[in-house]
Amino acid sequence: MSEDTTATARMRAIIQESAGGPEVLTLAEVDRPEPTLTEVLVRVYAAGVNPTDWKSRTHGRLLDDPPAILGWDVSGMVEAVGPGVTRFRPGDEVFGMPRFPHKAGGYAEYVTAPSRHFTRKPAGLDHVHAAALPLAALTAWQVLHDTANVRPGQRVLIHAAAGSMRWMTYATDTEDRVGVIGEKLRADRCGKGMSR
Repeated sequence: MSEDTTATARMRAIIQESAGGPEVLTLAEVDRPEPTLTEVLVRVYAAGVNPTDWKSRTHGRLLDDPPAILGWDVSGMVEAVGPGVTRFRPGDEVFGMPRFPHKAGGYAEYVTAPSRHFTRKPAGLDHVHAAALPLAALTAWQVLHDTANVRPGQRVLIHAAAGSMRWMTYATDTEDRVGVIGEKLRADRCGKGMSR
């Protein structure tokens, strides 16, 4: 009888076995994914948290095959590349939103995804801020370009412009020469004068 000496690489990840609040998240050791054709293996340095993460956790959207590892917005360094990858090499710093809206497993030390799901991280941007960009930037782009079909010279009013949509909209504003006007409520004024 021969003994299998090939050990699967392991990693730490935040997993969930059931739907619920933050208390269902636990730290566990799981198998590390390996990149396949056109995929990269990214060592995750930072992961973003978005409404889609807590909604998926609360409602158990990804629990068809527990345990689930949530998280889509990530930033890190390419650890390995699969066959056919020409965009990146090990050591490249990248960020992106892998496999969204399918399981990606960003709340882990490593994640794999097709190389086209990542882009190079700008040198002047740290990993924490890079991990906060993907879904917010995609949402702003879709709102301005796909839904509103905003064109150069037009103005856009953003109500409650205090979150990531505000910043992403301003970022796309410069490129597209669109006038963005944002309004936000002062914390001390929220709810004043409102009745049910």
